[in-house]
Amino acid sequence: MKALSIAVAAFSTFHTTRPRLFTFPNPSTSSSLLLPSFKLKRFSIFSIQQPPPALGFYAGVTTMVEGSAFQPLSVQVKDHIDLSPKEEQIFNRLLQVVEHYNMGTQLRVAGGWVRDKCVCGQRIAGTRLECRKKFQQLLGKECYDIDIALDNMYGREFCEKVNEYLSASGEETQGVGVIQCNPDQSKHLETARMRLFDVWIDFVNLRAEDYSENSRIPTMKFGTAKQDADRRDLTINSLFYNINTRSVEDLTERGIADLKSGKIVTPLPPKQTFLDDPLRVLRAIRFGGALSAQSSGANNRTGARFGFILDEELKKAAADEDVRVAIADKISRERIGHEIDLMMSGDQPVKAMTYIADLKLFSAVFSLPSDFEPSIPDGCDRLCVTCLGSAWELLNLIGRSSFSDDQRRLCLYAALFLPFRETIYRDNKAKKIPVVNYIFRNSLKLKASDAEIVMSLHTVTRKFVTLISLLISKDDIQVLEVDWKRDTIEVPIASKLRILTGLLLREIKEFWRVALLLSMLLHPVDVVSSTSFSNENFELDKSSGLFKTVENAVRTLGLEKVWEMKPLVNGKEIMNILEIKSGGPVVREWQQKLLEWQLAHPSGSAEECIDWMKQAQSKRARTE
Repeated sequence: MKALSIAVAAFSTFHTTRPRLFTFPNPSTSSSLLLPSFKLKRFSIFSIQQPPPALGFYAGVTTMVEGSAFQPLSVQVKDHIDLSPKEEQIFNRLLQVVEHYNMGTQLRVAGGWVRDKCVCGQRIAGTRLECRKKFQQLLGKECYDIDIALDNMYGREFCEKVNEYLSASGEETQGVGVIQCNPDQSKHLETARMRLFDVWIDFVNLRAEDYSENSRIPTMKFGTAKQDADRRDLTINSLFYNINTRSVEDLTERGIADLKSGKIVTPLPPKQTFLDDPLRVLRAIRFGGALSAQSSGANNRTGARFGFILDEELKKAAADEDVRVAIADKISRERIGHEIDLMMSGDQPVKAMTYIADLKLFSAVFSLPSDFEPSIPDGCDRLCVTCLGSAWELLNLIGRSSFSDDQRRLCLYAALFLPFRETIYRDNKAKKIPVVNYIFRNSLKLKASDAEIVMSLHTVTRKFVTLISLLISKDDIQVLEVDWKRDTIEVPIASKLRILTGLLLREIKEFWRVALLLSMLLHPVDVVSSTSFSNENFELDKSSGLFKTVENAVRTLGLEKVWEMKPLVNGKEIMNILEIKSGGPVVREWQQKLLEWQLAHPSGSAEECIDWMKQAQSKRARTE
């Protein structure tokens, strides 16, 4: 396959712009990304608000790849399921209930449990140690996310029969929880839940669905196992394990085959499937784009998310204009945000976001306010994905385990929305608001704190870029000026650098290493000549080394947890020194000055700090 541009610059019929900013060479060709088998040669990033002046066109980002297209992932699949002792115990008890009351009920385990139990091997991304751990989890960890479908009664009725059996056998009965219908949470039918042998089991009846034209909420009714399988989102999720016959049932007649070949396919024609419930588009992308093991307490959903490829017909349907409209109109923003968050928290966020861009769903998912400035040019979605990809590669080189889950997640969001960092809109009071805030709070309905952190990361990242060369300099710094902090107390240059760095870290706190990582994407600031596209001034391995050098410099300055530093002089003491009775701007001004003094004098005492303040106040009074 010849070189392919997947992160497109703007172009005309006659000309193609040339990239102007940071050139990224080939990153590691390891299998940490289950993307196409390509080698990334180089790519360039620049702000969408500051395009290069080439022919008056916008050159967002150009990525050159070579190799083959997406290849199906070969997955070894068993034709039977081996039960653990705990599962045998649970299933035998359920069968005892059915037989004792002559209920004639067929018990089928549905969905993810069957899919995950069928898989006995797959290619896994990550370091050798990470791969070993994931593989052991995949093969050896018991999956207790068991959903049982009943063919002739509701889940609540069956749970009552289980308790009746337990009581008759002299055993302790269990509480039954009923999860009511909640379409916004993709719960279209009442589900009953109870514990058996310390494992939570969900019970629901088999069902068929009818959708109205303008709603993703179906009308539910009892259905056959075949109807229940066909109404599911993907063939790999439509498998049943029949507890009565101890066999896997592939009623779509392709679930096992798709599991083996690594394909994401819908049981019914994809366009109608997506129009019925557009959320299935995002679920298909998530399964196609992520490999992650998730565990979160009693309500966990432990399992693998496979690096599969999307079926061509499915992709065509997902990119259909009618489906894009349905995503915007029929799905709650909370559900969109939930799916996106799962993608970004998984092991293949870049592949997932690449699918969203390829399928032209970016604007439908990450909707923007109606009026914003400056305007966003075509190709911005590709620029966003490329920023995400470079941050992801750098994150892996530095070591993902050195960041918390939240730091990794919000780092990736901040990278994805880096091209929007200077885009704003106005609220009802004409106040300027970053458009990133709108995406988090309105488009995705994620936590307000997530929006605040990402916006802070964008602000601090820009500031960090101005300090990098100073922090790594081996020469005496003669001049230290930054546009974001014009005035500091009068101290030597070396102490001023410690002040500026300390203030920056106090602004972002535990996320300072995330901001430093993101600043690597914008450093160096010098543009690359448009005639020197091969100039490799931003290499991932060099950026990783630069990150560690700056990180060590910060630690050498003793600033690693500077945000925990307590003031040597409190507000009341400042008022006593100034001989004033109430606080206000004057006290806040001196609090800032004393904070800077502490940063400049890490070994200074409270007495020394007070003496400096008195001298500074006296000098100020004389000059005034």
